[in-house]
Order: sequence, then C-alpha cells, then structure tokens
Amino acid sequence: MENHFFTEHVKNNLRQCQLKQLGILEIVDAICKKHNIEYWLDGGSILGAVRHGGFIPWDDDIDIAMRQEELDRFIKIAPAELPEHLFLQTAESDPSQKEPIVKIRDLNSLYIEDTDVFNAEYQKGLYIDIFPFVDYPSVSRKWAKNILKGISTSYSILHKQHYYSGRSFFEFFYFSIKGWILNTIWKSAYLCNKTDKYIGNVPINCGYGIMHRKDSVFPIGEIEFEGKKFSAPHNPDAYLKDLYKNYMEIPPEDKRHIHAIFIMPELQKNN
Repeated sequence: MENHFFTEHVKNNLRQCQLKQLGILEIVDAICKKHNIEYWLDGGSILGAVRHGGFIPWDDDIDIAMRQEELDRFIKIAPAELPEHLFLQTAESDPSQKEPIVKIRDLNSLYIEDTDVFNAEYQKGLYIDIFPFVDYPSVSRKWAKNILKGISTSYSILHKQHYYSGRSFFEFFYFSIKGWILNTIWKSAYLCNKTDKYIGNVPINCGYGIMHRKDSVFPIGEIEFEGKKFSAPHNPDAYLKDLYKNYMEIPPEDKRHIHAIFIMPELQKNN
C-alpha cells in the first residue's frame, strides 16, 4: 500500500516536475547564449525531443552536455548569473554529494531517488544534469566500451556509501587495482592515437561505454523541445543510434522507469 502511494504521488507530480526542470533549462540556455558557452541536449532529453517533441512522457530529468573546457567556464560564471532559487551543485559547492555530475538544483523542491542518502547534507531539490565531454582516442568502439564501462563501474563502487564487511574490504582493493589498470590503459591509448574523431562523457561517467563521432555533435544545431528551441547535436539520428540503437521504438510499459521515488515540486508557495 505504501509503495503504491509513493508511486502514484510521483506520477501525479511528474508534469509539474518536468515544467520546473524546463524552466531551469531555459535559464541555463540564456546564460550559455549570453557568454557563448556551447552545450547540447543529451541522453533522454535529445531522445525525447526527437521522438516526443519534448520530455519522454515518463522521464523526470533533463540531460545536457558540454565540452569539459566549456563546463569549466560555466562553473565560474553561473553562480553570479543564476537566480537565488537555483544552486550550482559541484563537488566543491556541495562536498557531501558523491556523484561526479554537475547539477543545477531547484532549492524550492524535493526530489528523492533510491540512491540518495538522507543523513548527508547535500541539496536534494529537482535538477538538470550537465555532463562533461572530452576527446576520445581513435580506437575500436568495442574495445573502448569494455575499458570505459570498467572504469565507470570501478569508480562507482569505490565512491558509493560503504558498510564495513569482508565483501566491502575485498571490493575496495579489487576495484582500486582494476580502476588503476584500466585508467592507465585508457590514458596510454591517447599517446598512440589521434583524438580528432570521437568525443564522449568523461570515463567515470561513461557507464555504457558510448563514444560519439564528433561530426554527429558539431557544429551544434537546434531542436524543438516542449515548444522551445534548444541546442542539439548536429546529427541527432546518428547521436541517438549510438545511445539507443533503435531509438524510435517505444519500450514496453514495464521498462518505462521514473528515476524519483518521491517528488515535491514546490516546498512553499511563492506569493
């Protein structure tokens, strides 16, 4: 009964959550245009734009991407540009959060996922994700996928909340060594290969091992999302085939997952 209540609560508040996230995206878009910072819709957001003209109906987040150097500029500029109700969440601005992803959080909301830690003090408002992209070496996609997935998995396990046990002790040493070896191999690949063909998420965030051709991303284009124009990959079709293969196929109902287990789109009403 309790689980059903929370599931229905999330569904009932999903659209309001989406609209607040859309508002965050509009503010980020305005800052980026003002300062000539290049970004593009990524992940489920570019999929939603192409397949649904906006949000995937059951999606409850927005993903954008920037080159690492552009994101570094954004992090310096954004705190002075964002309105008071929005918070730029990074490892520096909110040290108790563990995700290696920059987020713009809405402070007048509450958004809880099953990975959230309640006794940690990090901000838990609804958000949009900003993923940093870097140049990749020109290597086999299959080879890169195995290496990148291993790096991401090792990082995730080493940085999750640990409980003292024999298993956690073993995991720490095993994934520390595995992560070091795979990172060394990946860095070595840069020394032997050009970096003018591929781009992708930083390895610790690249859990699916996806790499994109640069000519599918640049020059940046535009796409309609919820009736407004936002920056998008140059070739959304190629970009989405990298991510999802047959991306126009609607998944069965039991595969349509909402990330949040609890959403409160507004903590207090604005007068």
